[in-house]
Amino acid sequence: MESPAQLSRQNSTVSNVSTHRARTRQDTADTTNELGQSYSSILSEDSVYAPLHTSSSRLRPAMADPAHGSQPRRATGGSGEAQPFAKGGANQPRYGTLPSHIGSNINVNTSRTRRGAPISPSSARFPRSSTMGSYQHDSYEHSPLGIRRPMSIVGLKESIREGWRNTLRRTPSTYDPPLDDGKADDIDNAAEASRVNGIRVWYSSFTSIDWLHDAIKDSRRRHRLRRRKSFRGRLKNALDRSTGWFIVTIVGLLAAIVAFSIVRTEQWLFDLKEGKCADGFFKAKRFCCPMSVDNLTAATSGSLIDGLNPLSMYRPDRARFISYSEECPAWQTWAELFDPKDWKPLSFASWMTEYIAYIIVALALALTSSALTLKLTASTSFVGRKDSSSVVSQTAPGKTSNADSTQVASPPTTRKVLYYAAGSGIPEIKTILSGFVIHGYLGGRTLFTKSVGLAMSVASGLSLGKEGPFVHIVCCIGNIVSRFFNKYETNEAKRREILSAASAAGVAVAFGAPVGGVLFSLEEVSYFFPPKVMWRSFFCAMIAAITLKVLNPFGTGKIVLFQVTYDQDWHAYELFFFLILGVFGGVYGAYFSKLNYRWSKHVRNGKWLGKHPKSEVAIITLITALLSFLNPYTRMGGTELVYNLFAECRPGHSHEGLCVNDPALVRPVANAIAVALLVKGALTIVTFGIKLPAGIFIPTLGVGACAGRILGLGIQWLSMVHPTMPVFDSCKEGTQCVVPGVYAMIGAAATLSGVTRTTVSLAVIMFELTGTLTYVVPVMLSVLVAKTVADALEPKGIYDLVIELNQLPYLDHKAEYRWGVLTVADVMDKKVDVINVDKANTVGSLQGQLSRVFGMGTLDGGFPIVTRQESGGLRGWKMIGYISHNELEHALNVVGDEPDTAVQFRPLPPPRDYEPSAVSSIHEGAAEPDPFDFTMYMDQAPLMVQAHSPLEIVQQMFVKLGARYVVVVNTNGFYEGVIDKKGWLQFLNELEEHS
Repeated sequence: MESPAQLSRQNSTVSNVSTHRARTRQDTADTTNELGQSYSSILSEDSVYAPLHTSSSRLRPAMADPAHGSQPRRATGGSGEAQPFAKGGANQPRYGTLPSHIGSNINVNTSRTRRGAPISPSSARFPRSSTMGSYQHDSYEHSPLGIRRPMSIVGLKESIREGWRNTLRRTPSTYDPPLDDGKADDIDNAAEASRVNGIRVWYSSFTSIDWLHDAIKDSRRRHRLRRRKSFRGRLKNALDRSTGWFIVTIVGLLAAIVAFSIVRTEQWLFDLKEGKCADGFFKAKRFCCPMSVDNLTAATSGSLIDGLNPLSMYRPDRARFISYSEECPAWQTWAELFDPKDWKPLSFASWMTEYIAYIIVALALALTSSALTLKLTASTSFVGRKDSSSVVSQTAPGKTSNADSTQVASPPTTRKVLYYAAGSGIPEIKTILSGFVIHGYLGGRTLFTKSVGLAMSVASGLSLGKEGPFVHIVCCIGNIVSRFFNKYETNEAKRREILSAASAAGVAVAFGAPVGGVLFSLEEVSYFFPPKVMWRSFFCAMIAAITLKVLNPFGTGKIVLFQVTYDQDWHAYELFFFLILGVFGGVYGAYFSKLNYRWSKHVRNGKWLGKHPKSEVAIITLITALLSFLNPYTRMGGTELVYNLFAECRPGHSHEGLCVNDPALVRPVANAIAVALLVKGALTIVTFGIKLPAGIFIPTLGVGACAGRILGLGIQWLSMVHPTMPVFDSCKEGTQCVVPGVYAMIGAAATLSGVTRTTVSLAVIMFELTGTLTYVVPVMLSVLVAKTVADALEPKGIYDLVIELNQLPYLDHKAEYRWGVLTVADVMDKKVDVINVDKANTVGSLQGQLSRVFGMGTLDGGFPIVTRQESGGLRGWKMIGYISHNELEHALNVVGDEPDTAVQFRPLPPPRDYEPSAVSSIHEGAAEPDPFDFTMYMDQAPLMVQAHSPLEIVQQMFVKLGARYVVVVNTNGFYEGVIDKKGWLQFLNELEEHS
């Protein structure tokens, strides 16, 4: 019997090396001899798992030892004959013999998964597609272990490129742990749970997770931990319980640090449109000038108001020039920098210089952000090692592969290309938390692009905000941190608990509202929110808020810029006006959602703009810059505008001229605010959805705050002109009867509620922003009225419409449907391909069957496994299990080189009759697992429902139980059809359209 070292030498033949390389070949052979001997010693250290060593899709059947008396299978090479060893002797190929093209990966850890667990059939890294022959190139030498030596620079580049392609084709370890994960007394329990529910591979992109499987998996893991009563076991148990708390702590800290960096960068880049600081180029105006613009004294407010007259709005703003030159000498405008000798603040040339510089910098920032988004985060560029080879082929159309013809064919590319860093990210986060998988959306590349691009896009002056994208950014942090812990890395359902907490932290750093963040995660984002997740979300949001408070991003001690306080109480007569603001918020929210949806569907996705997203960004940025520069309220940043509109007027503060004490000045201020409202409202409709990071919170708050401030100024003017009116009798002498900032705050809350349809969380966020509960009733009234009016005009909020527009498979657990007389039999798919175990199912036949399904674009389904039986005089298909497409593809690629070999699907005996010794014998080496037995990948306990059942049962199975598929049977228990999650979503969409 030959040693494994001899086997390695035989597999790595050097016959393709030309004669002029004979000397190099001899050196390589000597080196390989030493490596082969080392590898032989490695295998001998762990002989039990040696047969299941690192393998490829060209897996050879094992040759049984003659001493055991079993009939061996002959391993075949390219010619179909058994290959001799390099040094003669008996041939004994075994499972996992190494082809030459993967020999370079051999090291002392080869026989273990990436987490260190021993390799088993359920965790071996089998490649998705065959790569044999990909190294057969005359420009390279082949060592006995398959190490390629490039003969030139071109060869080196090709080597790197080919290595990357092979990495993409490599199948990772399976999603579930191997059956030998645990000690001897736990093997029976682990195997029993796995054999019934099935071994799973990683979820591919654009597929849904199985909540039930992940719950069973975590229950089994906790059972193994809890039964250990030793000191070491108790310590591991305590560490396991504290892992989640440790992760959310790290996420909260990192969330605050990233938010601090984005805010500081955005402030500097935003002010760069107007000039720079003489004391330091990287200083924002807020830190360059000790006195900010919002601290203008009342003495300058009069001249500022004169500049706000709509008729003089297009002339240079004298008051702003005065504030630049006199109150902040360290700040230099671009006009002063370009021509410092002849600079005159009131000249037309200086005004035009600043106008042009403003437009150029805005365009540069917006186009850079869009270029990063389009270049780095296109969905076609994200191909992970966890993805199915079908997804890999989908994301790289036009590229040929060296895979054998026996590999599974790929479905056609029909999926819409998404840009992961574009937009708010909240609709996609909602979809991911509902159980949908989008690999790369929460990865490091997306985190970097979203953070850098968000600072640039907000600084460009576009009508968008950074608060919504903070949720996406912090979820990226939560996903990255949780992947360092096996408890969350190998359980998608558990990882979504961390993502729910991260969503709360994102809102906490965006609005300085940790409690509101928890409620926002519960009300708007999360799909599964048990009490444990709520506690961790609260803790994560608290850590994020405290850390951001310590970092002090604005230099004012505030977490967010627009935190305000009010000293006065509200009056009963104001409830009527608050009601009007609620109606306005609902109407605006409904029509904003409608118009933005239609613009995105018919214009943005049209023939020309759909192919030139950068041009759309350039056009909208140019229009925004041209209009925004002319009005001081559209020119300032979104958060600064909201702060000044919210602020209560106090002596010594004009808040950009918004605080007026003269009734004659109310009208020009209101006109200027109305212009800002129209410009902001119109630009937000066409801006939200462009291909760069963009949120919707701040623009919507700005529109609502403008409307509320106008109404508040009108009531204030009425109280100053007619103070003896009966409605003002409750006003105390010597105090302001009306606070316009309160109307702005309530109008902003109502408008945001109309757009996003949030209620409780939004009200709490407003309470935390104002630091008082005085205005609980007005905020609650306006928010509820806004949501009611908006729902009546447009049932779906902006996030739901974006989900529909991007064709994301989100199952709304809050929606209610009218089923009528429909039953399960009317919805089930009767044409699903099945695997009949009564027939001879070979590797080739199953590959063809899977290829046909993939050819129709189906990635998230599976095959019912049935057998013909008779019951009560009736014959039908008896359900014995279900295997998903991912698991079947993985299993077929393991044995792809044996297309004529039969595949088995064996229903195992009931659990009580199952002998644990049979499982233990696998780990003791007494019986070698057969890779042609696909029983381990089969779900033998799928959810079933009878064909005449009402549809509400199926809805609750998908919503409450998190099922991935439901099998339909008749009253005799015979198989009738299948309802998978995506098929159910399609049915619900059709039901909505007809109802």
